[in-house]
Amino acid sequence: MKYLIIGLGIYGSNLALDLAALGHEVIGADNKSANIEAIKDFITTVYQVDSTEESALSVLPLKNVDLVIVAIGENFGASVKTVALLKKLGVRHIYARAIDRLHESILEGFDIDRILTPEQRAAADLTREMGLGTHVTSMKIDSDHIIAKFKIPAAFEGEPYARIASDEPDIKIIAVTRPKPRTNIIGISHDEPSLIDLSQPGLTAEADDIITVIGPSKGFKNFFKRFN
Repeated sequence: MKYLIIGLGIYGSNLALDLAALGHEVIGADNKSANIEAIKDFITTVYQVDSTEESALSVLPLKNVDLVIVAIGENFGASVKTVALLKKLGVRHIYARAIDRLHESILEGFDIDRILTPEQRAAADLTREMGLGTHVTSMKIDSDHIIAKFKIPAAFEGEPYARIASDEPDIKIIAVTRPKPRTNIIGISHDEPSLIDLSQPGLTAEADDIITVIGPSKGFKNFFKRFN
């Protein structure tokens, strides 16, 4: 796919590099020469433009990309004006980064494809990680429900999954993976996650299990209280 990323600060430049590493065509735009210089050798093309000026924005290949991502974060006004101009210019698919709830609320008014909130998401994941004492990857499903994936807490080791599920009625277990030894084509052995059948009678949690669950925010708060 072909992406245009407007705003090449820390977030935008890392996003551009990651997309390019996956084989996508990435075009970047920023108003700062230092940001341009830092990334120009790693992505397809870079433009130095002020995206808050319609005439400058029109220079970009807006009609020839699959998605425009407005990654501007530190300049609230520039972010909002850029999105407004992109909509005015008829860009169909737009993602935009929001740095706080007010920023997010304003962007919602433009009816864009997706609002990105990396700082809030990182903070939420860290909060859950600190609550469980283990790394957590999570995703909001709606304003209240969350999917979370994490290594089984030590307090659950040896407990039957049926009991864990019944003790946490608001939290539903979607899947559990367990490392299984595999040998690759050159004979080297390594562990790979393998989905386990939760319907097995008497199945108990083991130390290296990775559990994926879904539930409301309130359910997760009650869940975390068990570990604090």
